[in-house]
Amino acid sequence: MRKLVYATSLSFDGFIDAQGGDPSWVFPDEELHRHFNETEREIDTLLYGRRMYELMAGYWPTADQDPSAPAVIVEYAQIWKPIPKVVFSSTLESVDWNSLLVRGDAVAEVARLKAQPDGPMGVGGLILASSLASAGLIDEYRLYFVPIFLGSGLAAFSRIQNRVRLKPVETRTFSSGTVLLRCVPVSA
Repeated sequence: MRKLVYATSLSFDGFIDAQGGDPSWVFPDEELHRHFNETEREIDTLLYGRRMYELMAGYWPTADQDPSAPAVIVEYAQIWKPIPKVVFSSTLESVDWNSLLVRGDAVAEVARLKAQPDGPMGVGGLILASSLASAGLIDEYRLYFVPIFLGSGLAAFSRIQNRVRLKPVETRTFSSGTVLLRCVPVSA
């Protein structure tokens, strides 16, 4: 059975997106970006909702071609591009960058993918991750708490339909102050 990992950055008050969509609060420094590069190397397949796919596909395919891009950005782009991606959307007509578009039931498709003998999968996108969490399909949560209060915005887990009890298995503080809380689900 394949492992499914959900990683997200969130403010100390639980938001993953600031009011108005200003992303400046969440940009990782070099140390944290190196960590993200290392963890992305572990992933065999990426699962995205439409908005997360559009965000990622709008930047990473050419990020390594910018001569002024820092080495960690170039490295991440080179890691990201070859990873197979499954995009769940009922509105997109097509996807690029080593991606497969799935219009059907995301929960059923991810359950099918988890049963395959391949490597770990990563999930990105609030709505997709919430439905997979509610269905009990996420095996590990990597929550990166950025030391900021946003006061308002999009709540990180506002779409979860069923309670998910978690057990912390690791914490790590980065020099930027960002705190990783790695958790696994526990039975009720």
